[in-house]
Amino acid sequence: MTVIVIAGGLSHERDVSLRSGRRVAKALQEVGREVIEADLNSELLPLIRRTVNPVVVPMLHGGLGENGALREVLEVLRVPFVGSTGAASRVTFDKSIATPAVRFNGIRTPQQKALPSDIFRELGAPMIMAALGEAIGYPAMVKPTRSGSALGASKVNSPDELPNALVSAYAYGPVAVVEEFITGREIAVTVLDDGSGPRALPPVEIRPQSGIYDYEARYTAGATRFLTPAELPADTLTAAQEMAVSVHRVLGMRHLSRTDIIVDESGEPVFIEGNVAPGMTETSLAPLAFEAAGLSLGAVFASLVDLASAEQ
Repeated sequence: MTVIVIAGGLSHERDVSLRSGRRVAKALQEVGREVIEADLNSELLPLIRRTVNPVVVPMLHGGLGENGALREVLEVLRVPFVGSTGAASRVTFDKSIATPAVRFNGIRTPQQKALPSDIFRELGAPMIMAALGEAIGYPAMVKPTRSGSALGASKVNSPDELPNALVSAYAYGPVAVVEEFITGREIAVTVLDDGSGPRALPPVEIRPQSGIYDYEARYTAGATRFLTPAELPADTLTAAQEMAVSVHRVLGMRHLSRTDIIVDESGEPVFIEGNVAPGMTETSLAPLAFEAAGLSLGAVFASLVDLASAEQ
């Protein structure tokens, strides 16, 4: 078979996607796989059509890479691919859908309200913002519903900061969520299912020097300290791992996922968001979890490529 690693695209996370794709492609080549690197453009489908026995590895972040659109096309074409289905990706990528779905299944999440930008024009901003403050409280987090890498996300400490935070979120999409801010320690749990059922890898604790795990903290070498496994009690780590596996199942994710969690001041894990396309750059979290579990990047993706091919 030939592995086609798709990276790039036109989302705000194009540069991160290219870095992830290059690293995965190199890792697969190092374990003896034939790899073609491709961008998301009009030449992609002809390339897939003329390739003998293709298996696609989507390494696109944000936009068409995570909203399910590309994966739906691959399903229509009956082309095997690594990762979650189009439907699961669509649900997971939208925070206003994923968070209520997770909460409905008994998993603790922040309180959340989702609002499209046009509701403020129709009903008036001051009363809505005042009501949001009463419902959610401060501090709060404001995020675009469909974006990754913390783009457009802001911590809001008081009512006068809310308008600018909403403007920033709406720059990345027409709907924003306002969430209860959970004070605690941030960890990420990667879930791997290479054929024997989903299992959680060692949690990675995230300690950004700036105190905020924003875009710069995520992708600037040395800006964040990562601890693997996280320096938390064993029972807390186990609870976080169990939560990540439950989220993986509830949202219908497949092969590989990452769940972002805050461990609050009482030691209880709180779901923040799920991810069907974890980054694979030099500063990304999933590769750190692979390493802590004694797995190599190339071996993980080679096994998932074989699994995707067999499942088709």
